[in-house]
Amino acid sequence: MEKSIIYADNNATTCVAPEVLEAMKPFFGPEYFNPSSMYPSAGNVSREIKLAREKIAGFFNADLENEILFTSCATESNNHVIFGAAAANPSRKQIITTAVEHPAVLEVCREMERRGYRVTYLPVDRQGRLSKADLVRALEPGNTLLVSIMHANNETGVRFPIQDLARITKETDPEILFHTDATQTVTKLPFSLSKHGPKNLLSADFRNVDLLSCSGHKFHGPKGVGLLYIRRGTPIRPFLIGGHQEGGRRGGTENVPYVVGIATALEIAFRTHFEDYAKLRGIQTYFEQELKTRISDIEINGEETERMPNTTNVSCHFVEGESILYELSEYGICASSGSACTSGSLEPSHVLRAMKVPFTAIHGSTRFSFSRYNSQEEVDRILDIFPEIIARLRAASPFSRENRH
Repeated sequence: MEKSIIYADNNATTCVAPEVLEAMKPFFGPEYFNPSSMYPSAGNVSREIKLAREKIAGFFNADLENEILFTSCATESNNHVIFGAAAANPSRKQIITTAVEHPAVLEVCREMERRGYRVTYLPVDRQGRLSKADLVRALEPGNTLLVSIMHANNETGVRFPIQDLARITKETDPEILFHTDATQTVTKLPFSLSKHGPKNLLSADFRNVDLLSCSGHKFHGPKGVGLLYIRRGTPIRPFLIGGHQEGGRRGGTENVPYVVGIATALEIAFRTHFEDYAKLRGIQTYFEQELKTRISDIEINGEETERMPNTTNVSCHFVEGESILYELSEYGICASSGSACTSGSLEPSHVLRAMKVPFTAIHGSTRFSFSRYNSQEEVDRILDIFPEIIARLRAASPFSRENRH
């Protein structure tokens, strides 16, 4: 008999919402036309892309709909930002990012170093926080090309003060481009990209952000579609060349069903944002309190700073993370030891290394990330099983506190 699955790895990907799937279906069937073709049926499909772009610009409070560019994923968007910015601004040779970025930024930065650019990697403290003073010291007016800092970390959920960091960057030198990878925060943390500022006090003021990237499959949209916000007037060259699509900024026939899907997913998420946020924050608070009550020698990474409401990264001393994940999977529980893009590596997380998580705990880290589809019963089931797994693994470990005496 097939075991039931408890999915607690929503920072890796999410299930496609049923409403999203229904919205996409016509474009796999009767509405299959190429939106660039000239006949009326194709024009109807083209209008759907325009409508999706308008909706998304409205959700982000962008000033212009054509500031929204459709891509294949956040990785492509991040590549477009760094390579495109460098191509358009060849006189500037420094890039600033953080030591805890997703590989979709870090690997591109390492490639830029091979091409002769100097990359400054801002450190984080034990809680995963950035220092604004470190950014100020790193900025080089006239030479800094780009500052790329994620809105929230995918492994720990720790949030960075993008509003302040972008403002500091622009006050130092308005020609420095500021990019944020908002893959984990879109739909969870509201922000406004308008140059006029937020319409309400709940949205972060991203008026100084030039470029923002995200991916549809992180908020119950389909895989294979992403977004890149490019503020009007931002000097950046196309990354994919070979067609007139997306206003000449990205060649290739538009992925119409997926564009419709990501717009629908955003529409649903923005409609249910406050309900979802309250539910996820309640789960997180309860889950972490229970973990600390039921398991000794653990650390909630980033616990003392602002974090995403759906993410808990727990380090258990004296156990191995790979063993934890294997045991969890035997019970049908899906969790992670970090970024899904580096899950094949046996090296400890670069994020936790940057946070200086103790050696006895860094290999025993597990990330649980929940969504609006998780139930309280599922959370309680994890809380019943996870402490048993940790106790069993510690009993077999020669490094556990009990076995060292």
